[in-house]
Amino acid sequence: MAGTTGRKRRKEQSEYFFDYSLLFIVLFLLGFGMIMLYSTSSYQAAQDFNDSAYWLKKQIFAVVLGLILMIITANIPYQFWRKFAVIGYIVSAVLILLIIPFGREVKGAKRWIYIGGISLQPAEVAKLGMILFLASLICTMGRSIRNMKGFMLVFALPLPIVLMVWKITQNLSSAIIILGISVLMLFVASPDYKKFIIMGLIGLAGAALVVFVIVTASSTEGMGFRSERILAWLDPEAYASGKGFQTLQGLYAIGSGGIWGKGLGQSMQKLGFLPEAQNDMIFSIICEELGLFGAIAIILMFILLIWRLMVIANNAPDLFGALLVVGVLGHIAIQVILNIGVVTNTIPNTGISLPFISYGGSSVMFLLIEIGLCLSVAKRIQLKEL
Repeated sequence: MAGTTGRKRRKEQSEYFFDYSLLFIVLFLLGFGMIMLYSTSSYQAAQDFNDSAYWLKKQIFAVVLGLILMIITANIPYQFWRKFAVIGYIVSAVLILLIIPFGREVKGAKRWIYIGGISLQPAEVAKLGMILFLASLICTMGRSIRNMKGFMLVFALPLPIVLMVWKITQNLSSAIIILGISVLMLFVASPDYKKFIIMGLIGLAGAALVVFVIVTASSTEGMGFRSERILAWLDPEAYASGKGFQTLQGLYAIGSGGIWGKGLGQSMQKLGFLPEAQNDMIFSIICEELGLFGAIAIILMFILLIWRLMVIANNAPDLFGALLVVGVLGHIAIQVILNIGVVTNTIPNTGISLPFISYGGSSVMFLLIEIGLCLSVAKRIQLKEL
């Protein structure tokens, strides 16, 4: 009797955690994203495809598939995926290389491959693969990551994938995100912050030098499109008919929205004036239709999402689980910052989507898989009554 009572008491004092708050925030962002996607893309979709819901239908398919994969991933113990960490790194590299012979070019960018009639962006696979690989690698190396040799090894291994994404897919923004994820995971795992301060200063100095060189050489011909983007960032009005056109139209949309916005569906810029409104520039349409109030509300939702991920990472049962969540947190946070920075012309135009909201099947599907990993980690957090 005493043994039974003791087991019952231990069962009552210990239960497992499920983060419903994280799930609600993600579902809210998905629902809001589909509403804004239809509002933003319906005019252009009707013009191009004679179907105002063309992009919405494709996004719904990706969201449903992503939710199914999220549920499956959330119910598999996250430690199971550790054995696939190296495979994930190799598969990411192979898929990126397959773009060279089999990639399909869309609007001047060769970033997709088609498998069974479904388009797949290898850069999104690489982000998830890098999170798994680095989480496993850092746990395997243990304390050796604290010495310079171990630190440089962990820092160097993501670089081939970063360079391949940049050069083969011509996708600098995704390369920056993968590098940012790697640095953040290494930052969390390494107690020596001096290295990161030095790296940050070197990075800022390098970026400033690049901008200075481009500005001083702006009169030369034959500049690459990224150089033109930097010049358009510094003076969009001077490039209003070229690289600065999208930025200016996005700023017009933000400015015309005011505090409360014109109302859902009432945007003028989406009527053929703002290129790729449903993709990279959807935040500007949110500002135009829902105003500053709507923009701040969405930013707060992303802050809540990042906060919930921080809570899970801080309470994860082990280092591997914590690093998985930190990698996902870094992916989402960096992508949100880059997207809003581009739309508001705070940084040069890099062509990056807003997580869960912008159109993009591969992006939303792999983001939901990553959320499934975080929910799996959260489910293994054991709550105990004191």
